[in-house]
This record gives sequence, C-alpha cells and structure tokens, in this order.
Amino acid sequence: MHDLVIRGGTIVDGTGAAPFTGDVAITDGRITAVGAVDGPARQEIDADGAIVTPGFIDLHTHYDGQVTWDDALEPSATNGITSVVLGNCGVGFAPVRPADHEQLVDMMEGVEDIPGTALTDGMPWGAWESFAEYLDLIDQRRYAANVACHVAHGPIRYYVMGDRAYDDQDATPEEVAEMVRLVKEAFDAGAAGFSSNRFRAHMSRSGRVIPGTFVAADELRAIAGAVGEAGHGVIQAIADGTITPDSDDEMPDLDMLAELAQIAGRPLTFSTFQASAKSDVYRRVLDGAARWNEKGVELRPQIIPRAVTFMTSLATYHPFMNRPTYKALADLPLAERAARMRQPEVRQQILGEEDVFEGGLGSLMGAMLGRSVGRLFSLAFPVEYEPDPSESVKARARALGVDPLHLLYDEMTAGDGSTFFALLGNNFGEGTLEPCREMLLDPYSVSGLSDAGAHVQMISDCSSSTFHLTHWVRDRTKGERVPLEVAVRKLTGAPAAMYGWDDRGVLAPGRKADVNVIDLANLEIQAPYTRADLPTGASRILQPSTGYLATLVNGEVVRRNDEDTGARPGHLLRSGRRSL
Repeated sequence: MHDLVIRGGTIVDGTGAAPFTGDVAITDGRITAVGAVDGPARQEIDADGAIVTPGFIDLHTHYDGQVTWDDALEPSATNGITSVVLGNCGVGFAPVRPADHEQLVDMMEGVEDIPGTALTDGMPWGAWESFAEYLDLIDQRRYAANVACHVAHGPIRYYVMGDRAYDDQDATPEEVAEMVRLVKEAFDAGAAGFSSNRFRAHMSRSGRVIPGTFVAADELRAIAGAVGEAGHGVIQAIADGTITPDSDDEMPDLDMLAELAQIAGRPLTFSTFQASAKSDVYRRVLDGAARWNEKGVELRPQIIPRAVTFMTSLATYHPFMNRPTYKALADLPLAERAARMRQPEVRQQILGEEDVFEGGLGSLMGAMLGRSVGRLFSLAFPVEYEPDPSESVKARARALGVDPLHLLYDEMTAGDGSTFFALLGNNFGEGTLEPCREMLLDPYSVSGLSDAGAHVQMISDCSSSTFHLTHWVRDRTKGERVPLEVAVRKLTGAPAAMYGWDDRGVLAPGRKADVNVIDLANLEIQAPYTRADLPTGASRILQPSTGYLATLVNGEVVRRNDEDTGARPGHLLRSGRRSL
C-alpha cells in the first residue's frame, strides 16, 4: 500500500519535459511511481485541474540566524519552497570565536538589513565555534523545509586574520593555508558550497567593506582548489564586474569567476541583474557565461524574474520618517499613527517640514525613497510587478494636478496605514521586465536571489518563486510568456542539478517526495504585510501566496490549502552525503 497518492494532476516533472496527466505515488518519503498508479493508499490528494511539480528550491536566502529560532521558515514556506540555501554573499555565522560574534552580526546587519538585536538575542551564541558545529546545531532541529548552508568567506577570513581581514591586506601564506583548511573542514561536514562577496557596495553596519571583497586572486584560487578537492558543492559569488563593470568593453570579474570554477571543477553561480536603465551588461554577462560553458566551465548566472522590489509603508522605511513631526508620532500603533497623520494640521506640518537626518540605514532609506517618490507603485492586491508607467505615483499625481509627495502621503495614511508601495529597482530600468524574460530563458541561468530572511524592513522578494507561475506562465500581457515546463525547471531540476542533489528536484521514482500541488488558475501573490515576531519584537515584511493546495517535504504534507499543518519533516541537507 502506498503512503500517499496524488491523483490526476498535470505533472510538470522538473526536467523541462512537456506536462502530462498522471498520478504520483509516495512511500517512506520517496516517490515510488509517476504516471498511472494502481493500488490503494493511506492518503490521497485529488489533483484534478491542478499542476503537480517538484518542490521549489530557494537558492539565495539569509536564514542563517532565523534557522536557530524558527522552524516555519516563512516567507519561503508560504511560496512553495521545500529547500532553502543559507550562507550567501560571503556572510554567515561560522566559524566564530566566542568573543567575536558581534563582528559577524555587524557584517550581516550591514549587508542584509537584519536587526542586529534580533541576531544577538535570538541566536544561541556559544553553542558552536566551527562550521561543523553550526551545522550540527541546525541538524538538531526540524523545519517546514529542508536547509542547506554555504560556508562564507567573511567569517572564515575574520576567524583567521582578526581585524586585519577588513583592512584590504593580503593574507600571509600561512593564513591562506589556514583558510583552506577551514574550507576543507566545512565541506567535510557537508557545506553546500563556498560563498564570497566582491561587491563593494556591501558594507557592514559599522561602515566597513565586507572581508573578502578585495582579496588577492591567489587567496580565492587556493580556496577554489579546496572546493575542488571536496568534489561536491558550488561556489556562490556576487561581483562588481558582472553587474556594473568598470569598462564597457571588459568584464574582468566574469573571467575571474570562470577561473575559480575551472580550478574547482565545480559550478559557480553569481548574481546577475539589469543594473540600470538601458544597461546591457546582463546580456553581455549571459553571452560571456555561455562561452565559458561551451568550454566546459560551469558558470550559472543566478537571476530573479522580476524587479528587485524596495518596499515602503508606514510600518517600514518611508519618505516621511525623517521629519520632526512624524518622529513624535512614530511610536504610536500603526492605525492610530495613520489617523493622527490624516489630521489636517498634522498633515500640513509634516509635508511642510525638511528632513532631519539621524544616520543609520533607516534614515538613508527614507531619504532615498523621498527622492524616488514619483517612481513608486502601489502594492495593493492584486499585486502588479510589471505595471504601466501611467500607474506610478508621479503619473497619477500629474493627472490629478497634485504634488506626488502629497498624493503618496494621503494614500499611505489611508485606512489602517498598512498599504505598501514599491520602488521597482534592478531589472525594471526601462519600465519592462523583458530583460528578466531573456535571463529566465537563458539555458545556463538558475532562478534565485529571493534574499528571504534578509532586508526585513525593505525587500520581500520571497514570492518570486510564485511569480514564475502567476506572471510568466499565466498572466503576462506586456510581452511574451514563458512555457510552464521551463519556469518549473528553473525552480526545481536546474538548481538541484547544479548542487548535485540527485535525490530531489525532479518527480521520478526514487527521488525525495518534495512536491507542490498547485491550483494554477487561482494562484495569487498576496499583498505584503508586517508581523512583529523577531526575537526582540521587531517586525518584518511577509508576503505569502495562495493557491498551493498542498506542499510536501520528504513525503509529509507541511501545507494544505495554504495553511501550515504543523508538520516539520525538513532537515539539514549535508552536501556530499546521501540525505535521510
């Protein structure tokens, strides 16, 4: 008898093959049959009219702290994700000496906008020092999704060099050798990869460029050699020269990344965007990566299929937060704050004041949003991520004959004050997502860059997994769409193959039963909202989706009809070892 059979769905198996109608049988957490399944089952899911896909893999998250206090792994779990990868962008929390954890918090808070107080108070500091011990800590817990983790360059360099790691100084041969030893140790323990940061805009909370950003090539070559010796996992990177190269004719970082992939003999995945209006760097990066792949070097541009979305509301960073009258109201409950701001005299005072800056990321973000107010779009439901320019605050204000800032103020303070607006950043420079379609269809690209768990007051791109299906497969009207099987493969089979996870990512007998059953016709990304549930009571932006009839992790139903079942079968995935 089967444990569970999913009956009569449209199967999109994650390989890129055309969809077909059939059943999926599961026993002991693994898929045992795909197609026409006979015999009884202890449990059945009627998938007639729905699509059945492998569970989605979220390649680029920053749950490094959250996994130590939270087993629900929201917002990823509410968007069909069944496996998440931590330790990206060269920042993480291991290895670390007992006295140095604030240094790693400083890196993470600065780069990823996760409240340092939540990380300091919420994580069980002292429970690990080595990367292997950090993985052991994760392995003691169970989650709503599986967890894999890169070992990050920043913590390793700081562990070996101390404060010199920040000073753009070359490591000594002995220090490089020690870093190599630590990387080997991490891969022996099951690290999914090694991540490094070469993006100079990534700075710590204290204003210093992240360790590893300017290191000599020999250090990276030595570490790549260690990855090669491990024989599993990937290298993950973000680099200036693949986003905004110094020269229009050269992309030196792309060739450097290719050299590392060549030395390691392993895939290397790196962040790829359309960085600005009319920029064709992304296209030249795709072409350059293709040339390297044709030579047998596995470069995998990692893309997000929509604009990077900077969010703003009264509950987060916003254009009025630096004004004195607002600051006097800032601690009021949200609905009461919005009501006070609607009072004519308060409105007049705030709109008539100049910003008073106090420093810090929040103040800077408020100023940036104030300068960009005309380019904001509403994120009210139904959420539109490829809006017409006529829907911007600036265009609507012009049509009404009012100041854009005044219009934003009135809409932001309406009702209970929870309405979000979005500044659509990278990938939307020309008012179209056509660059995303090019990147999505590239044969070597993988979809990722959700940054889930990070930028908790500014970005919530976790729903980009759902966006593959709602926008690119079903809804797009401003250009061509993407075939269903292509979109699903980018979320499942392609990333699994890149990591060497031959036990998941595809619906086939013997694979782990990470599965989504999706009502595609009614799949919807919901409006974002905030919830104050971080360890110190700080809030974060969440954005779930509805239309997931069931999500299974290792054969257990963790979500049913968009509700958490409470099941926690997700566990640590140790690269280089067969999973449980």
